[in-house]
Amino acid sequence: MDEGVKTGIDKIKKVRDSLHRRAKIYSDLGKLDDRGLARAMGSVQRAPAPGKKITKIGFIMLVSPDPFSTPFAIPTIIAGKYLEKVYNGATIKDIGQETKNFAADMSSIKDEIR
Repeated sequence: MDEGVKTGIDKIKKVRDSLHRRAKIYSDLGKLDDRGLARAMGSVQRAPAPGKKITKIGFIMLVSPDPFSTPFAIPTIIAGKYLEKVYNGATIKDIGQETKNFAADMSSIKDEIR
């Protein structure tokens, strides 16, 4: 086999192994028993989505009968939509799942090269 292809396969194997270890760590983090750590990890796993909340507040202000809140509703809705794009609310579970998907893709690429 060509030496360049062999080196490429070795690099892919190293990346795949690293991804498997990382995915396992992400999965194991949620299974820890310490209450303080579990609470902290739970807050990361249930990441807040500030954009959705601000958008909801904007719509509530827009629908409310108070005439003074209506001019503030539209900029609030726009700000909420912007924050939805900036802060995606990804959780550790999402990151672990995407890492597993990427590892599977790398494995299939490695198998195709052989």
